[in-house]
Amino acid sequence: MRLLAIGCGYSAKALAPRLIARGWEVRGTTRSADKADSLRSLGITPIVWPGEDLGPHIGWASHVLHSVSPDDGDMVLDTYGGALATADLAWFGYLSTTGVYGDHDGDWVDEDTPLAPSTRRGAARVRAEAGWQALQPLGLPLHIFRLAGIYGPGRGPFAKVRAGKARRIVKEGQVFSRIHVEDIATVLGASIDQPRPGAIYNVCDDDPAPPQDVIAHAADLLGVPRPDETPFEEADLSPMARSFYAESKRVRNDRIKDELGVDLRYPTYRHGLRTLLDKD
Repeated sequence: MRLLAIGCGYSAKALAPRLIARGWEVRGTTRSADKADSLRSLGITPIVWPGEDLGPHIGWASHVLHSVSPDDGDMVLDTYGGALATADLAWFGYLSTTGVYGDHDGDWVDEDTPLAPSTRRGAARVRAEAGWQALQPLGLPLHIFRLAGIYGPGRGPFAKVRAGKARRIVKEGQVFSRIHVEDIATVLGASIDQPRPGAIYNVCDDDPAPPQDVIAHAADLLGVPRPDETPFEEADLSPMARSFYAESKRVRNDRIKDELGVDLRYPTYRHGLRTLLDKD
């Protein structure tokens, strides 16, 4: 079993050690040679890309995980889509985002909800998903994973809360879904073990929640005062940060449980933050 992780970032690096422990070989791309050592430390063979030709690595792989974010286009699709579609792969996983659903005023969405992105990033993901789906008739064993907001080691709220830089920005009716990175790895591993080409999975926990509640809980765990609430209309936010508040929805995760048998280790942000603090 051989995994090629194209874009070997946060989520891929959570999956790789689990596969390596089962005897897999893993290769992963990084944009910088300076970051290659961090991959080697996990047992991953680094590939500097863009730069090195991925063609031989695609031929080597039995499984491919693609997590490179699209911009004006998907550079992996544009450059290697044909090679990936005709390669002898048992599984191809594409990491997308729940941003493809757009804004639903806090209502629930599932994998069958029509795609209606309201941000440029979401629209780029919709185009990328469609591009990969167009290659399925050629034999691409495509699995799409729509990830909610990712947190985990090094990506929790505690550092900002400790430094007094965390803000509790309140927008009426705003809720987000989240997912711990280790639960992402669990879902990916379950899909690899039970491939179903063409499948689409929402990857999120059981408890969509307002962002200010997460910051408040982090402060409570640290035993420090909760940051004051700031109305969204008065918050000084970057355009990127403000765009996240353009969408409010609750994302269903029944399919990862019913089809893949996934039992989330961190079903709510409260479980996840408690464990992050214990390991801090």
